[in-house]
Amino acid sequence: MKREKELVAAGWERRFVASEPRLSEMVEMYQEIGFEVHLEPLPSKEEWDAGGCEESGCTACFDLDRDRYRIIFTRPVK
Repeated sequence: MKREKELVAAGWERRFVASEPRLSEMVEMYQEIGFEVHLEPLPSKEEWDAGGCEESGCTACFDLDRDRYRIIFTRPVK
C-alpha cells in the first residue's frame, strides 16, 4: 500500500491494527516508553485486498465497521 510505504520511508514502524479500548491503551503505552505514535485509518477494502498485506486473509471484523479501526505506527521520539 502506497501510504504505508511513505510512512516506513519516513521512519515509522507498523505495529498492528486495533480499536477501542485497546487502541487508546496502546497509544498511551507507546508514548510512555518513548515513542511517537501515528494512527492511520484502514485502507479501503479494495486497496486492502489488492495490497497483499498479512491481514488480507480474514477481514470480517474490519468489513463490518472499518471506521472504528486504526493502524498503529510508532517511531522513536527525535
